[in-house]
Amino acid sequence: MKNEILQKSLQYFLKHGIREMSNNKLVEQLGISTKTIYKYFKNKEELLEEVLQVHYAQQYEILKSLPAEQRAASLFFDLWYMAVMREYDVNNAFFRDLHYYYPELERKIEIAVTKKFTREFVRIIRRAIEEVSFRKDIISEVVLENIYVQYESVARSERFKRFRLSPENIFLNTIASTIRGICTVKGAEEIDEHIQTREFSVNFKKSNKNAPVNL
Repeated sequence: MKNEILQKSLQYFLKHGIREMSNNKLVEQLGISTKTIYKYFKNKEELLEEVLQVHYAQQYEILKSLPAEQRAASLFFDLWYMAVMREYDVNNAFFRDLHYYYPELERKIEIAVTKKFTREFVRIIRRAIEEVSFRKDIISEVVLENIYVQYESVARSERFKRFRLSPENIFLNTIASTIRGICTVKGAEEIDEHIQTREFSVNFKKSNKNAPVNL
């Protein structure tokens, strides 16, 4: 029952935001009694903390499940692509509410999650350098921080949604361009081939052709 509550609560929080899902609304959506909620969680904040742990644990499992034999540069590309696709349609109220109403919890989760994910991403970047796909003069941690800032802007805000482009196109024009910029000639060719294989370039041209932009 507890795991079911966590999974469904995660869906509702991501779709509606945290503040919008009051205890009463949450209980109603879950189809259980308030007593059942308090059997497993002391309060909404404890529920939210465990929901966030589930959310990032699922993302980490996706990261670890990708084929280890995949070339590091294209693997790095795919991980950020999937990250953007997963969160692009999440209600931005979720991230705003977390930041505004639960800042201490946000910091706590961020510290735990960042350390874990950073270790894996840095390992992939260094492998890409060894494969001569990424330039050897880059600083892995700085590159990663730059991409993460873009990721937050792309996936967790409305900043790029005004262009009315697909998330794939936004990704190609932001994070993907940054990844290509840290590539060697060999790595750039690898990424370009990877994009062609995934037919991103075809979608990119079609989506941009008549896309209206409000500036």
